[in-house]
Amino acid sequence: MAKVAQACPKCGAPNVVAGGGNSEKSFVAALLLCFFLGAFGIHRFYVGKIGTGILMLLTLGGLGIWALIDFIIIAIGSFKDAEGRRIRNN
Repeated sequence: MAKVAQACPKCGAPNVVAGGGNSEKSFVAALLLCFFLGAFGIHRFYVGKIGTGILMLLTLGGLGIWALIDFIIIAIGSFKDAEGRRIRNN
């Protein structure tokens, strides 16, 4: 895949190198949604990860463990949106 391509022409996967790396989603919003509603996966719906959001909703965030791990990942700036771009505090 060319470095300037927005997505792979064969599979449609986003090119993180061309995309600039950071998501347009709000870091603070994702962090607060995870803190208050993490057991319901609302923060995953917010960033576009619908499938794992539904799984978190059905398992209550892996009984809170999955939600806690996501909170830590968001807080350190490594959480990614559905397009593979990091949600960071700019």
